Amino acid sequence: MAAPIRVDERDNVVVALEPVAHKVAARKIEAGEAVLRYGQVIGLAVRTIEEGEAVGEDMLDLPAPPPLESLDLESVAPQPLPPLEGIKFEGYLNADGSAGTRNLLGISTTVQCVAATVEIAARRIREEVLPRFPNVDDVVALTHPYGCGVAIDAPGAEIPVRTLRNLALNPNFGGEVMAVSLGCEKLQPSRLFPLIQGEPWVVRLQDEEYRCFGDMVAAIMRFAEKRLGRLDRRRRTQCPASKLSVGLQCGGSDAFSGVTANPAVGHAADLLVRAGATVYFSEVTEVRDAVHLLVPRCASAEVARALVREMAWYDAYLARGGADRSANPTPGNKRGGLANIVEKALGSVAKSGTAPIMGVAGPGERAAAPGLNFVATPASDFICGTLQLAAGMNVHVFTTGEGTPYGLAMAPVIKVSSRSALKEKWPDLIDVDAGRIATGAAAVEEVGREIFEFVLDAASGRRRPWADQWGLHNRLALFNPAPVT
Repeated sequence: MAAPIRVDERDNVVVALEPVAHKVAARKIEAGEAVLRYGQVIGLAVRTIEEGEAVGEDMLDLPAPPPLESLDLESVAPQPLPPLEGIKFEGYLNADGSAGTRNLLGISTTVQCVAATVEIAARRIREEVLPRFPNVDDVVALTHPYGCGVAIDAPGAEIPVRTLRNLALNPNFGGEVMAVSLGCEKLQPSRLFPLIQGEPWVVRLQDEEYRCFGDMVAAIMRFAEKRLGRLDRRRRTQCPASKLSVGLQCGGSDAFSGVTANPAVGHAADLLVRAGATVYFSEVTEVRDAVHLLVPRCASAEVARALVREMAWYDAYLARGGADRSANPTPGNKRGGLANIVEKALGSVAKSGTAPIMGVAGPGERAAAPGLNFVATPASDFICGTLQLAAGMNVHVFTTGEGTPYGLAMAPVIKVSSRSALKEKWPDLIDVDAGRIATGAAAVEEVGREIFEFVLDAASGRRRPWADQWGLHNRLALFNPAPVT
């Protein structure tokens, strides 16, 4: 059996490699004593834990989260990472200065009532129209369960609205906005896209000209064909890495995620930042218990205050719902050896690497700062992915310990396993095996470089992640903290 892993010399628990990830006490831990992993307190022992005994959730009292009001927000001056010059990829340049990693037609919807109609139209466009436009990769219907029956002006309602707006502006859509509306919904097209002018861009199904369902579908197809014609003229061209916007996320995490996959992604994130790319990490509840480690990495007091603001907003949001951060870990997380949200968060933030945090974006906002950004999202896989797409993400890197067939239609998703056993179990779903780090077969830096190169290849269309090869494209999921009427 391989030796257990101690992440920090201060830790009094270690992770056993066999048969699965389980924490064991490295020495006798007395009742009430702090249990340390990553050099941080993950809980207080509720009883004496003997050396070599497995340490689970029921043995620990959850410590209080880092108090936001006492964090030093002013003394932040992290050093930038040395630049990595000359890194490029083959992408689609857009008029607004961004670049796509895919050439897609997006069809926005203002309300859930038109979702099925748009999906039928999108299927017909793929089958009957798209073959005439070989340089367009696909058609994506931006359907969702929102737009009416909601308190559209309530506090928090701006989040799903701006999410839908910014999804349509994702660089992989090339600026060719079109939308389908019912006509009577609360989320009117003028509210969704107040700045769009020029040629008709809305198909409104309740308009008098549409006398049957066939008319509606035909109109959507006509609108789509004009945009496909323009998209088809686009070609990949050499772009600087500064045109990349890479989202980082984890799902189905286990005790190895913070030892193998997430640190490897963190190294890749540092390489991307050094190359000039924009990188997002997210998942507020999986950052909250490590915020005291992140504030000193903020590029300015203003960025630090914005990070704390998002933590405080989410604390209040959970409290309104009668929940707290302890509701986050799943049965799978616990089965994989994660005792609580503190341990999960300390492993999760390893994805962010070591670069200074240059900006913070709220849920559904676009991320504006080059370099590393915190994009505030829930930890739910699909809500997080949706909000990162709205932030501008054009490549996604997703780590997992327990495994998931997660995928997105709007951007390539590169999946990284925390354990080699998962790669062996799912060889046609996992793109990169970071479990080699745990066994000593590869270093964090080696796997991180592999992920970095995979990102460049996927962005250039040279490699297709498994999710794309199988067509694993899950539906978008909005975050709506406002009331439903």
